[in-house]
Amino acid sequence: MASISCKIATFSFLLISIFLSISIIKVCEAQARPPTAKGLSYTFYDKRCPKLESIVRTELKKVFKKDIAQAAGLLRLHFHDCFVQGCDGSVLLDGSASGPSEKDAPPNLTLRAEAFKIIEKLRGLLEKSCGRVVSCSDITALAARDAVFLSGGPDYKIPLGRRDGLTFASRQVTLDNLPPPSSNTTTILNSLATKNLDPTDVVSLSGGHTIGISHCNSFTNRLYPTQDPVMDKTFGKNLRLTCPTNTTTNTTVLDIRSPNTFDNKYYVDLMNRQGLFTSDQDLYTDKRTKGIVTSFAVNQSLFFEKFVFAMLKMGQLSVLTENQGEIRANCSVRNVNNKSFLTSVVENVAREFIEM
Repeated sequence: MASISCKIATFSFLLISIFLSISIIKVCEAQARPPTAKGLSYTFYDKRCPKLESIVRTELKKVFKKDIAQAAGLLRLHFHDCFVQGCDGSVLLDGSASGPSEKDAPPNLTLRAEAFKIIEKLRGLLEKSCGRVVSCSDITALAARDAVFLSGGPDYKIPLGRRDGLTFASRQVTLDNLPPPSSNTTTILNSLATKNLDPTDVVSLSGGHTIGISHCNSFTNRLYPTQDPVMDKTFGKNLRLTCPTNTTTNTTVLDIRSPNTFDNKYYVDLMNRQGLFTSDQDLYTDKRTKGIVTSFAVNQSLFFEKFVFAMLKMGQLSVLTENQGEIRANCSVRNVNNKSFLTSVVENVAREFIEM
């Protein structure tokens, strides 16, 4: 009897241990994601547009097979959308009689024209499959996520349900929210702190520069009239061959080690004083962020983990949800005013019917 009791006690202990282990895992999983903004959901389109993510990823695989450089363009588009008045697709809007668009502001003049076309192509494919239920801002967020994954980075779920904004930011607001590449770490940290992004988030998001290119005028201040002493001499010499004057329009890659692969080599570049922008290289110079750079350079998994967390935070900045904004019929143009309210009402009724 004693033996049986012992076995039962042992079995009970194992069950409790397993239960506690599962509970701990669940808590850890919950902590791996930042809070979800009201109105967003990880299952938002499960009934509304069940093939959404498959359609987006299938199309982007085709795009990147032809030109992997488009991945960086889509990632940057999402960044520039979210940092200026939130992730509302406002960066996609064309200018109007009220003034020039965000696209026309200096920081956005180098956004890839093809990136805007890709977003609109995806919108058309989704409307054909599901009707007009997926916002341009959600498409932009999904395209950025797939750009990361399909170029070698982590795959991760993102909460959806964003609505498209009705206005675009002014030139000054755009400039105020997109610090130039000549900015130092203090400027970057202070700017992004206003968006509830901490130093780890800032260094993580900067890792997006592991893919993509830059125009020479974004960093020639480090080459002319004299080379920035922080910059590796050989690296600087090679850059001057690409950018022979401070007015050249040439381009070069952001990450010299693996320019088309999303990995942690960007941080290795910084440790070797081969960061392209002041805003990049100063992350390794500044004591507040140097340790984070080093930890990512030696541990790609850690970088991926922190990058995903920071992207989920950034991707929920000042989002419009539920009855706010609209679902655009064309990502570059607001819906016609007298139809906008009716469209929203019809969408809401349809949404409630689907969820019944």
